[in-house]
Amino acid sequence: MPDASPSPVSPRWRRWTGRAWRVVRLPLAVYVGLLVAMACLENRLVFPATKHPHEFAEPAGFPCVDVWVTSADGTRINGWYIPHEDPRAVVLYCHGNAGHLAHREMLLRRLHNELGVSVLIFDYRGYGRSEGSPNEKGVLADARAARAWLADREGIDQKEIVLMGRSLGGGVAVDLAAADGARGLILESTFTSLPDVGASYYPWLPVRWIMRNRFDSLLKIAGYSGPLLQSHGEADRMVPYELGCRLFEAANEPKQFIRFPDRLHNDGQPPSYYAELDAWLDGLD
Repeated sequence: MPDASPSPVSPRWRRWTGRAWRVVRLPLAVYVGLLVAMACLENRLVFPATKHPHEFAEPAGFPCVDVWVTSADGTRINGWYIPHEDPRAVVLYCHGNAGHLAHREMLLRRLHNELGVSVLIFDYRGYGRSEGSPNEKGVLADARAARAWLADREGIDQKEIVLMGRSLGGGVAVDLAAADGARGLILESTFTSLPDVGASYYPWLPVRWIMRNRFDSLLKIAGYSGPLLQSHGEADRMVPYELGCRLFEAANEPKQFIRFPDRLHNDGQPPSYYAELDAWLDGLD
């Protein structure tokens, strides 16, 4: 009868596995440590919140009202409301993940003075003078509270507001538009999802598995059926141009895409963009 006992492991095999483990254990420990560090630091990387160093000072050249909005969980959110006497549109502006509303003064001036719209810009929780600490759920709640405040102030339905988002703010705007509708959606240099952006930075890390903040616009945008104006720079290294193209392909008509061959992520929009935006606003119902 054959011997059913397991074959003994040869000394040579034990020596080989021992050497292999000594070789890989340090790199493996470093890799696991990086994963843990990235997971712990995710919110700081996604939301590098900048506080406003000064008290509110009204910008010159257009009417600007300092406002406070209470989010669903009681967090107080600071914003600037720039009303227009006869607005062609009412815009909620969702800024990117860096800076605060005071850094967007020139944009607000342009939207109000040149394009003739009423605008509310707000700082996400943890940014500017807003209370709290940012995360995806909280930021989306802040945007909903800001939109409700703006609709009430302007005396219109929330679906009549044009949502405008840049970079991370595009993910915020897509969420609102897909869930609740909008008169129009404007996206600047935004992405399919945050994990897709993370994977472009760290292709050797499983960021799609470990990231908690998702902003999955690629999944959500099919839920929005209104007009879309989207723009992206081909030289964008922070949010790759290809991600913007994929998001646009997934969107419903009517839609329009503006590409800028040489523009980086943080480059301002050229005058030609505002001419396109002006014509697009004319076409809104």
